[in-house]
Amino acid sequence: MNSNNQRKKIINSLLWKFSERLGTQGIALIISIVLARSLAPSDFGLIALITVFITIANVFVQSGLGTALIQRKDVKEEDFSTVLYVSLLIASLLYTTLYLFAPLIANFFAMNELIPVIRVLSLTLFPFSLNAIQSAIVIKKMQFRFLFISNFIATIISGTIGITLAYYQFGPWSIVAQQLSSSIIICLVMWFSVKWRPTFVFSFKRLKILFSFGWKLMVSNLINTIYNEVFSLVIGKKYMSDILGFFNRGKQFPSLIVSNIDSSIQTVMLPAYSSHQEDLEKMKKMMRRSIKTSAFLILPAMAGLAASAESFISIILGDKWLPAVTFLQIYCLFYAFQPIQTANLQAFNALGRSDIFLRLEIYKKIIGVSVLIFTSFFGIYAIALGGALSSVFFTFINSYPSRKLLNYGYKEQMKDILPPLLLSIIMGFIVFSVTLFSYSTLMILLIQIVIGLVVYLGLAHFLKLESYIYIKNIIRELLYKRYRSKM
Repeated sequence: MNSNNQRKKIINSLLWKFSERLGTQGIALIISIVLARSLAPSDFGLIALITVFITIANVFVQSGLGTALIQRKDVKEEDFSTVLYVSLLIASLLYTTLYLFAPLIANFFAMNELIPVIRVLSLTLFPFSLNAIQSAIVIKKMQFRFLFISNFIATIISGTIGITLAYYQFGPWSIVAQQLSSSIIICLVMWFSVKWRPTFVFSFKRLKILFSFGWKLMVSNLINTIYNEVFSLVIGKKYMSDILGFFNRGKQFPSLIVSNIDSSIQTVMLPAYSSHQEDLEKMKKMMRRSIKTSAFLILPAMAGLAASAESFISIILGDKWLPAVTFLQIYCLFYAFQPIQTANLQAFNALGRSDIFLRLEIYKKIIGVSVLIFTSFFGIYAIALGGALSSVFFTFINSYPSRKLLNYGYKEQMKDILPPLLLSIIMGFIVFSVTLFSYSTLMILLIQIVIGLVVYLGLAHFLKLESYIYIKNIIRELLYKRYRSKM
């Protein structure tokens, strides 16, 4: 495949991935807002606590083998069925464990209502097993339209179920029904969309090959997941469930924006990187473009959201959620430098260096846990801020190996994101200054959004920012092709 054709394929895949993330997550956000207005913060805190255990269990279910299927060029048909059966076996063992230990977990947090919720919500492990294989096939072939279709349909149906149950006062069970039905519907739609069926074939030889790469990713993901979720465990144990609800609501919005933008780009770039694992100069160019594009979109989003946090929470969720404002602002800092972290890690995966991935995770989490232990003595806001500052420091650690592997060190990476970073800081201060005026909360939020867009895009246009010109040219090219197709 020549470079021009690959560029078109990457851009087309990005469009489908962005459509899937923006479309489905946009609807999911609306559903989440409706549920937040209908349910109490303690209901969300309860589900957040349970999700910790299921998220950790899901790391074992996917076990890094899905990424191994994407990364390897010599993947065979029997590999997909082999990985599926391993995932289903692990899911069965973990579900049984969670089912039996549910009373102990509930007793530890002094919440007996956790028992039935854990046992029902843990059923999501089984559709997760199948969907991991389906997603690996779609990503490897860069057929992201199937992800868009499945997630869009699942979001609409499951959201309707959740809102209906919330209306009839089912409390946290509304969220349980939404999440469980979503995972099942995604698998069903993908089953009829993706032309793959498991066969009765199991190869220990192929499993060993895949696992030699995948186990390091599994351990890395496990370390990372436990670290991310331990914040919820500490807060859930030390504070009331409504505090955990505020914490997770504040974290949700910046996380949603980053997952829509950065995760979309990096999901598409993994197979693209993998196809050029022998051409390091080409990989570096693709990685630079990925970091620049992600930073241009994510940094202003984080700065603008942090600056307008109070009016945003008040209008979107209601005044009962205002304690989440500080958490939202802290997590905007937490996610701001995500493009550098994920781009480096995906490059290591594409090169088959999951050993580096694992080593970095161990270093980072030793630091992160130490910071968590120290900040836990100073209150919940110190815990959140400590996590955010640790995340910024992790950017240095993640980028260090790229200096030798790709001749693309931290200084060069920071130089690439410096222009949008400075523009975002300027825009953030201007947006925040709007709060000094005596307008209604809704009017303030609307003015902040308009001013933020005008200032950032205006400065980018005036300074002829490279990423701005690149994205503008892509949009212009796509609109031109659409115009020509209608003629």
